[in-house]
Amino acid sequence: MGRAFEFRKARKFKRWAKMAKTFSRIGKDIVIAIKAGGPDPDTNSALRACIQNARAANMPKENIERAIKKATDKDTSDYKQILFEGYAPHGVAILIETATDNNNRTVANIRSYFNKCNGSMGTSGSVSFMFDNNCQFKIKKGELDIEELELELIDYGAEEVFIEAAEEGVEDSEETIMIFGPFESFGSLQKALEEKGFEIISSGFERTPNVTKAITDDQQQADIDKLLEKIEDDDDVQNVFHNMV
Repeated sequence: MGRAFEFRKARKFKRWAKMAKTFSRIGKDIVIAIKAGGPDPDTNSALRACIQNARAANMPKENIERAIKKATDKDTSDYKQILFEGYAPHGVAILIETATDNNNRTVANIRSYFNKCNGSMGTSGSVSFMFDNNCQFKIKKGELDIEELELELIDYGAEEVFIEAAEEGVEDSEETIMIFGPFESFGSLQKALEEKGFEIISSGFERTPNVTKAITDDQQQADIDKLLEKIEDDDDVQNVFHNMV
């Protein structure tokens, strides 16, 4: 069938693997949310956010229902959320958010990735001070006036509001609005957006570097990417953040 077929097949498998990883991450988020606040999304804001994110990722309805059912099973293990910190080769700082039911396994795996890729695993606080912990929301734009919306949301903790362009080449893609604020403003922003009737597409948290590291050498980039790929492929890893530019 030739090289073109093999290339397309490899690309498709990579996309499927990424999708499976996303669904697995959201499934864990659902379990964590339900264990903490119960299975009713009307009274559990964290679960509402998880379901919105699942829909935004095109996670099938039956997968969402299965994750909710699994979370309500008393035999389902609790996931412990652990933050790992360290440095990739060439001084790039890395933060790793994990959700695990076996801390010893996760620690051993993360340490092995750093060791095999010439990085160094750090202690608590060694890297996290370089990142700001923010919350973010994506809502439908519709006929909303961006300036009026920003003024409305400032009192609820919004620090940045902007229009995100439609994705090129994606059918039915349209402009959306991104809203960013500090970590602690998540609840107040979520409540305000819901009460005002805005349609939330997705929401969550991200760690933004306040100190960056410029990498211009191709070999250095490859060294760092090798470590990041190993970490991101781990089943216990939820999110990976770095300060490389």
